[in-house]
Amino acid sequence: MEDEARAFVLRRKPISSYLSSPVLPSEPVELNSFTSCFKWVCVDQSSLWLTGLSWSVFFLFAVAVPLASHFLLQCSSCDANLQRPYHIPVQISLSVFAAISFVCLSRWSRKYGIRKFLFLDKLCDSSDNVRRGYSQQLQRSVKLWTWFVLPCFAVETAYKLWWFIDGSTNIPYYGNLYVSDTILCALELLSWLYRTAIFILVCVLYRLICYLHILRLEDFAHVFEKETEVVSILKEHLRFRRTLRIISHRFRSFLLLCLILVTASQFIFVLLLTRSGANANIFKAGELSLCSVSLLTGLFICLRSATKVSHKAQSITGLAAKWHICATINSFDDNDGETPRIEVASTHVFPADAEWESEEEEGDGDDDLNNAKIMPIYAHTISFHKRQALVTYLEHNKAGITVYGFMLDRTYLHTIFGIEFALFLWLLNKTIGIS
Repeated sequence: MEDEARAFVLRRKPISSYLSSPVLPSEPVELNSFTSCFKWVCVDQSSLWLTGLSWSVFFLFAVAVPLASHFLLQCSSCDANLQRPYHIPVQISLSVFAAISFVCLSRWSRKYGIRKFLFLDKLCDSSDNVRRGYSQQLQRSVKLWTWFVLPCFAVETAYKLWWFIDGSTNIPYYGNLYVSDTILCALELLSWLYRTAIFILVCVLYRLICYLHILRLEDFAHVFEKETEVVSILKEHLRFRRTLRIISHRFRSFLLLCLILVTASQFIFVLLLTRSGANANIFKAGELSLCSVSLLTGLFICLRSATKVSHKAQSITGLAAKWHICATINSFDDNDGETPRIEVASTHVFPADAEWESEEEEGDGDDDLNNAKIMPIYAHTISFHKRQALVTYLEHNKAGITVYGFMLDRTYLHTIFGIEFALFLWLLNKTIGIS
C-alpha cells in the first residue's frame, strides 16, 4: 500500500513544473510574467522600500500629473478644437478607477500573496488537464492585458501628439518650447497608461481566476460519467460553493464600485454632451469616448467572466437531473426484463447512435456541461433516493458568483449590458457621429 502511494506521488507532477517549464514547446508558461506585471505597475509591496515606491508612483501618475496637466496646460486663447472642456471629468474618472484598483491590488497582494490570490496553492489537488489549461491561460492573460491596453494607448498617443503639435504656439510652455512640450506630453501619456493599465490588470486577474474554476467545473462534470458515490459528489460541490464564495467576497467591493461608478460616469458624460450649448466633436470630446471605451472594457471583462462561472456552476444541476432520470429509466427497464442484471455501464434504453443535436450546429461552449447526449449509466450503484436527494439539494443550493447576495447570471448581464451600451452609443453619437 505504501509503495502504491509513493508511486502515485512520483507520477503526479507538481504545479511548479507547469509554471517553470513549457507545456508546449512554443508556449512557455511562467508565473514570473504576472510578477513582472505587478512590478511594472508598482504594486509590489513585499518590502518597506517597495511599498513607499509603489505609493509614490501612484500619487505621481494618478494625482499629481492630472492636477498639473489641468492647471499648467490651460489654453483659453487656443483654437476651439484645442480647448479641453471635458478634461476634468475624464481625469477624475481615470484617477478614481485607478485608486480603486490600486487599493484592491495592494490589499490582496499584502494579505494573500500572488500565488494564494491566483489559487495556485490549490492546484495540487486538481487534475492534470486543469493544471495544464490554467497554466496556458496564465500566460495568455498577460497577452490579453496588453491587447486591451495598447490599442487605446495608441489612440491616446495620437490624440496627445496632435494636441501638442497643433497647439504648440498657444499651449503654455516652461523654458524651452520643445523640451517643455516633450516632457509634459510624456508625463500625460504615462499617467494615462498607468491608470488604465492598473484597472485592466485587476479585470484580467479576475477573468483568470474565473477561468480556473470553469476548468474545475468542467472536470467535475465527468463524475456523472463513472461510478461515483453521492457523498463524494456532494463534498466536491460543497467545496466549489465555498471557493466561489471566497472569490465573491474578495471581489464584491471592486465589482460593485465598478458597476456603480461606470454607470454614473456614463450618465455624467451624456449629460455634459447633451446640455444646452454643448458643441461636442471628436476633437473636443475624443478623450471622453476613449475613457468610456476603457472603463466599459474592464467592466464587461469582469461581468462576462462572472456570468460564465455562474452558468457553468448552475448547469451542474441540469446535468445531475439528466443523470438521475437516465439511471431511473434504466433501472426500471432492467426490472422488466428477464435477463439478470450486470454491474456495467448500460445505455440500451436509448439507441446507440441516437443524436439529439446536429454535429454541424456547435454552441459557443457555455452549455458543454449539460448537452443533449446520453451518458453511460451506473444504475445499480446509487439508490433512487440518494440520487433524488442530490438533485433536490443542487436545485435549492445554486452555486455562482455573487455580489452581496445577488447572483451574477445572464439575466443581470443582459440588463446591465443594455443600459451601458445604450449610454455608450449615445455618447459616440454625440462625439464622432456613430449611432
